[in-house]
Amino acid sequence: MHQENMKAWVVPCLVLAAVWTKWAVGLGSYSGQGTPPMYGDYEAQRHWMELTIHLPIRQWYTYDLQYWGLDYPPLTAYVSWLCGILGSWINPSWFALDDSRGIETPGSKVFMRISVLVLDALIYIPALVMFTRVWQGSRSSRRQELALAGLLFQPALMIIDSGHFQYNSVMLGLTLLAVNFFALERDLLGAICFVLSLGFKQMALYYAPAIGGYLLAKCLYLGPTAGSRLFIRLALVTIASFILLFLPFLPPLAPISAILHPITRIFPFNRGLFEDKVANFWCATNVVLKWRFWASQGVLVKLSAALTALGFLPAVVTLLYSGYKFQVTTSSNDTKAKPDQPTPLLPLLPYALLTSSLSFFLLSFQVHEKTVLVPLLPMTLLLSGSSPDEQTFQLGMLMNNVAVFSMWPLLKRDGLGVQYAVLLAIWNRLVGYNPFDLSKRSLLRLLSVATYSVCVALHVAEFVFAPPARLPDIYPVLNVLVSTPIFALVWLWSIKRGVEVSWALGGLGSRSSNNASTKKPSPFPSDDLSGVGLGSADGSARVNEISSLRAAGMRTMSLGVAQGRRRKVRSGSVDIH
Repeated sequence: MHQENMKAWVVPCLVLAAVWTKWAVGLGSYSGQGTPPMYGDYEAQRHWMELTIHLPIRQWYTYDLQYWGLDYPPLTAYVSWLCGILGSWINPSWFALDDSRGIETPGSKVFMRISVLVLDALIYIPALVMFTRVWQGSRSSRRQELALAGLLFQPALMIIDSGHFQYNSVMLGLTLLAVNFFALERDLLGAICFVLSLGFKQMALYYAPAIGGYLLAKCLYLGPTAGSRLFIRLALVTIASFILLFLPFLPPLAPISAILHPITRIFPFNRGLFEDKVANFWCATNVVLKWRFWASQGVLVKLSAALTALGFLPAVVTLLYSGYKFQVTTSSNDTKAKPDQPTPLLPLLPYALLTSSLSFFLLSFQVHEKTVLVPLLPMTLLLSGSSPDEQTFQLGMLMNNVAVFSMWPLLKRDGLGVQYAVLLAIWNRLVGYNPFDLSKRSLLRLLSVATYSVCVALHVAEFVFAPPARLPDIYPVLNVLVSTPIFALVWLWSIKRGVEVSWALGGLGSRSSNNASTKKPSPFPSDDLSGVGLGSADGSARVNEISSLRAAGMRTMSLGVAQGRRRKVRSGSVDIH
């Protein structure tokens, strides 16, 4: 299309192709299809539309909790209400209170599938396009379009939302919008978007330590006066946003006890440590330790909370200490950081998001297999800005492919085997990745090929041999034991990369006599940090050397907003000049 002078049509065609593919996936089965009395996630989402349009708000979180009681935050309820209203205008029988339970008419299925595509097109797809423009503004349009294609066709999200049936793209899209606004130094807008993400699905909490740590670090970086001002504004905006979301459950619109109804439903600590066979620490170790025999549920809740906090602590500490060091360095040169200047902390944010979300996925309480979509977002964003020979690309592809594999027991139960195989094949081909290529040997490539070989062997064994009666869950358990170490490896890598990037920027070194605010690299540096000045006399990366990283042997990825240089907004992107 570039050669035919049709550049303007590339992005619309990519979006249309992605929407068409999602629609094709939606022609298959879904969670709980034809399996009364409870059915599955499809029925849960439809049922919430049913109850929100027929019941007063105060009953939304208390009505017949045994049949898919509402257990998502209020924004999901409001969106369900809107979808229910629109669907009832078309056909009231689709959402008749109680009488419509388990309805699976062709018309109602089409409406539900379209609702996913519309919300996806309104929130998630614009957030992806904005990401490629804002974070990759200095790259060529062709590179931006290739990155967008990889993000649009990510198989895990596509098969869960358009196949299994959920609205995860709304939560992920709102989080990505928040990250985009942070990159544009619109921190208040970013905070509002993240509150909306939390208000749509509580899984967004997996990102909260990273985003909270980033904003606090920025307040430290700005210094006592500007930093305090930004902190107060962020606090006021965040509190006001939460109050607006929960307003119908607060006085004077409702008694003070009404707020407990959504809270107790959103945080289900009365459930088990994990659900089904999920590829995290608890399920993997439960094969041997049998946690419920060793500790009570209350102890397990506290233990999982403590381990989760320890898991994301390195990312938060790295952000806060880097913010402090940058502020100290800036102050020593009598240069005041301004809130509207690009922050040097931005390159740390994607790695912190990955560390934080993986900590929750691997170690927290009550994790579903679908929750892997949360850490996949920052990993796929990092992947989109890397080249095929980089460790980030190789590890990102391994994590994405294994993540889809880890959900195989769920997808098999939903009858989505064909979609599983086809989407994986299309995506790997689209991004130019051969899972079994060993032309360039490395430890990571050998690990990847070995992992893919085991995955294929398990699929073949499951197809050929029925599980023994004494071990009916042998294949899901083996799936967990294969997938969990890969996710743990990525978690450790994200911590390592966060420390490396902070050190390279000067945030973990000793005081530098150079001005830390004059020249900063763009976010997402490449894997090779050898030329950043880590061996300099003062033990830190001199920040003014970062501007000449290419000459020093470090290929800085253009996946980032220009920092410390004059920014120029052109055609909706932030470019380097």
